Formats: sequence, structure tokens, C-alpha cells
Amino acid sequence: MNFDHTDERRMLSDSVNRFISEQYTFDVRNTHQRDKQGMNPAIWQQLADIGVLAGLFREEDGGLGGAGFDLAVVFEALGRGLVVEPVLSSAVLAGEAIAVAGNEKQRALLDDIISGAVIAAFAHEESQSNDALPHVTSMATPHADGWLLHGAKALVLHGEQAGWFVVSARTSGEIDQEEGISLFLFPANTPGLSVQGYPLIDGGRAAELRLDNVKLSQDALLGKVDAAYPLIEKVTARGILALCAEALGAMEVAKAATLDYLQTRKQFGVAIGQFQALQHRMADLLLEIEQARSAVINAAAALDSDRLTRECAISAAKFSIGRIGALVAEESIQLHGGIGMTWELPLSHYAKRLVMIDHQLGDEDYHLQRYISLIKQVQDE
Repeated sequence: MNFDHTDERRMLSDSVNRFISEQYTFDVRNTHQRDKQGMNPAIWQQLADIGVLAGLFREEDGGLGGAGFDLAVVFEALGRGLVVEPVLSSAVLAGEAIAVAGNEKQRALLDDIISGAVIAAFAHEESQSNDALPHVTSMATPHADGWLLHGAKALVLHGEQAGWFVVSARTSGEIDQEEGISLFLFPANTPGLSVQGYPLIDGGRAAELRLDNVKLSQDALLGKVDAAYPLIEKVTARGILALCAEALGAMEVAKAATLDYLQTRKQFGVAIGQFQALQHRMADLLLEIEQARSAVINAAAALDSDRLTRECAISAAKFSIGRIGALVAEESIQLHGGIGMTWELPLSHYAKRLVMIDHQLGDEDYHLQRYISLIKQVQDE
């Protein structure tokens, strides 16, 4: 299999990396991540202008790519810059749900998402779900000519900034059943919807959503009633690939910073990188990062495959990234000594982001168990 990027994909990667290195410095990032808004609208528009958002959508949806490797190159670059803007929530999660299941009127929103004029958010996770995708307690009941939603959603990325929400709710079945889940698309100013935002440890922001008898028209239904689970699984797979690629970019920066420190920090008149014990630890770290890259490549290649192939590769990658990300964060800080934990050093922020990525869309333990279950399904077929 040929894993060489196309000319268009290389150009996109170069554009994003150049923009981040020139315009998205660590100081700039820290300035606006401390703000309650959690993002910089000007930076967001620039990301859209250079094609970052368009590169995450297929051509038939108004984009320029949308394949697994397009997501990988974009998010690896975003990971290098610790970008906090809502690319994942708007373009990958909510945008993919609308692109796949939306009717003509709903899909018209994609142009505004791709241009950066609209931010959308995907609200599926709940406080008691423990990463299990079928666990949905929010309810949607028929009401007049539409639906009545009530319940709550947790950890909605950039929920405060979203103009539109894609929300999952149960329309039939039991709480943990795959069948009976539906998706709904509606604006943030819909009566009965309340949004409570809060900061995350890695500099991003998320929100809790309360659905208090939210009245929706029939047109708010996204896709078919009771049949949203396969789409939710597919959307989540794209989100996991994006997170894994982002983690890979963060690992590369942590690796480079640690190598530089080992070559410049001196003890007893020599660079500490000449000590054999530290050389061994760094060599092990380099091998692990290459393993993480292989996992991301495998997941990107499998993204458009059949369900079991895709989900096995995605869970394997998320498990590997969770394990290796924690190792890179811990070893990089330890090899830096006490300075590794200081706020002023970018490394500590990369370490926090790596830890946070492990807990988004299912952690290391969850995906290990899921991978085992999926492999058994493959063997049974």
C-alpha cells in the first residue's frame, strides 16, 4: 500500500504548519486560551481561509479532501501548535454528522461551517455514559408537528461558541441499546436549551447542556428516527483519528524539546545527553513515538473500510496513543528535571494536552477492552 501523500495533501500540510509556526506562537495561544471565549475569532477565520476546515470535508460536501490522511495531516499540524480553536467539534464531529445524514436544507449549513462563519458542536456524551456510545438517557418524544427534548449532555467541546448543535436523544428502546437513538440539529438560541461553559485543564473549553422541554420541528431530525447509532460510531471514529494525529504532533514537539534540552543542559561540565542512562531512555521514547505514528497511519488507512476493520484500527490507535502519550508526557518532564512542570515552559502544556487526549472519546482502558471485543467479532465471522 502506498502511504505517500498527494501533492494537494502535502500543500495543505505545509500551509497549516507554516501558519502555526509564523502566526500561532506559544504566547499567542496562551493569551487567548485564558480568555473565557477559549478561542481567537481572527485565528479561526484564518484557519478557514487557508483551507483547514475545507480539507476535512469531502468534495461532494463542499470540501477539498475528507479522507483519513487529510484528517491526519491537518491534526498533526494542529497538535504541534496546541491549537485550541474548535476544529474537532465543528468540522470533524458535527460537520460529518450533517454531511452524512442531513437533508438538503440541513446540508446548506455546511458552507458556513467550512467558511468559518458558523461553529457547530456535537453533543452526545453524558455524565454517566463512561465512554459507552449507546448510553443515551436524554429523551425525545413526539410533540405536535415535531419533537420535545429533555435531558443533559456533558463535555460538549466549545459549546459556548457554537451557533448550532447536533444532539443525540433516545426516541425508543432501553438506555444502553444501540437501536432507538436519533440525532437532532437545531440552533443555540432554541428556547429551553441552556449552556454552561467551563475551562479544561489543557487550555480548551467545554460546556454542559441542559435540555428543558426543547421544542423542535420535524425538520430538526437529522437522518432517520431510531437509526443514528451507526452514524454516531462513524463520526466518533473520525474524531478519534483526529485526536490520535493531534497527539502525534504534540509528541513530536515534546521529543524535539527534550532532545534539545539534553544537548544543552550541562552537569559536571558535559551535556547531560552524553549520560548513557538518559540516552537509553530517550531511545526508548523515540521508538514508542514511531509506534504511535504507525498506529495513526493504520487508522487513517482504515477509516473508509468496512465497520469492523475501521473500528479495530481506531480502537487500537486510541489505546496506543493513550499509553504512549502518557509515557512521552512523563519521560519528557522527568528528563527536563524540575523545570519541566513550570507554566512558562511549553512542554508542560503539551504534557497536559496529551493526558487530556487520552480521556477524550474513550480512554486507554476502554479502547483496549473494545478492541478485544471487536477482534472476537472478527474471528466469529
